[in-house]
Amino acid sequence: MNRDILRLALPSIAANISVPLLGIADMVLVGHMESVYYIGALALSTTVFNFLYFGLNFLSMGTTGLTAQAFGAQDFTEMTRVLERALLLAFTLGGLLILLQPLLTFLIFSWVETSPEVMYHAKAYFHIRIWAAPATLGLMAIQGWFLGSQDAKTPMILMIAANGFNIVGNIAFVYGLGMQSEGVAWGTLVAQYSGLALAALLLHRRVSLQSLGGRWSETFDLGKLRNYFAVNGNIMIRTVLLIGTLSFFTIASAWDGDLILAANSLLMQLWGLASYGMDGFANAGQSLTGRFVGGKHPQELRRCVHLLMLWGGGIGLGCAIVYGLAGEVILGWFTDKVNVIATAVEFLPWVVAGALLNMPAFIWDGVFIGATASRAMRNAMLVCTATFFPAYWVMHPLLQNHGLWFALTLFMVARSGTLTLLAPRHVFARAR
Repeated sequence: MNRDILRLALPSIAANISVPLLGIADMVLVGHMESVYYIGALALSTTVFNFLYFGLNFLSMGTTGLTAQAFGAQDFTEMTRVLERALLLAFTLGGLLILLQPLLTFLIFSWVETSPEVMYHAKAYFHIRIWAAPATLGLMAIQGWFLGSQDAKTPMILMIAANGFNIVGNIAFVYGLGMQSEGVAWGTLVAQYSGLALAALLLHRRVSLQSLGGRWSETFDLGKLRNYFAVNGNIMIRTVLLIGTLSFFTIASAWDGDLILAANSLLMQLWGLASYGMDGFANAGQSLTGRFVGGKHPQELRRCVHLLMLWGGGIGLGCAIVYGLAGEVILGWFTDKVNVIATAVEFLPWVVAGALLNMPAFIWDGVFIGATASRAMRNAMLVCTATFFPAYWVMHPLLQNHGLWFALTLFMVARSGTLTLLAPRHVFARAR
């Protein structure tokens, strides 16, 4: 079992870590520009895209769970049909995001109170990067399908390649062409379409063009579509609540001023780095849970979850030790602004604690997704979101930014607790 977990988890960790490394590279680029405004602008605009794309990440998560269950049941035709549904939905939603960008700009940025300079550069970034939406969503669907097919190496190649293209492109646009934060957006746009082209080539090696679109009656089977949209709809609601909470964290940071916004943005890079490491085992959980649920293997599922928690705990402990011993040094790599580093160090203990406390939530997410227990995930997230906002409203006036970090930590602990309570009925029972 450990071999299966590591076979899926290690490539996922390598791929996942490339995501915050991209964020770190972006932060290093703007952190050494002449003004702190660029750090805040990148944080706000990145938060916007996190909200949009993580909200639509059901294209990856739902596809993984359904594909893995079809794999466990040895239904290879249904695996292809799942891919078709995911790609059609991905490209449709990507086109809609481009068409609706004026409305999205108004709805999203009207909630943000920050300096005019930060707002100007954040909007400029948004209007460039939004054109990458079809490629970004298409990549999500393809990566989810490969992972559900028990193949974690191909998603790793795709994610590392896309993020590598992104870093090189960002450097070229910022340093080569002399752009500011807008150059980071152009680098992302080019990288996403380059990644999609590579994904199409790798997908062609696994799925023939004849099999794709060969039987539209099966692709649009009403029963399968109803299940597909039910699973993905619940995951979308859950994810919107999650990203809404994390986005509010950034917005609330902006309310406390550009300095707190910049400091919290740096700390969230560390927070995210730990989470992406643990998410590698969550991705393994998606794939293996789906396989064991589809094949009806309850004992293997229980053993898998136990081992996933042990591996995830090791990642969390390692990150906590590194952050506790070298956090200030790492923050100094992101920016040369002494006041930003000093402010971030004050709140660093929250990130150290989070590396330990957040782990069960990430592992359970993968397990629930693999079991397609999306309704339970949605309900758990409703409860957790209901803990975050009252905690913020009570604690922030008393503790300021410490109150904001307290609310986020409580939110993550609530996620771990609710999913642990729901697992026997909504995960393990499905494998019987």
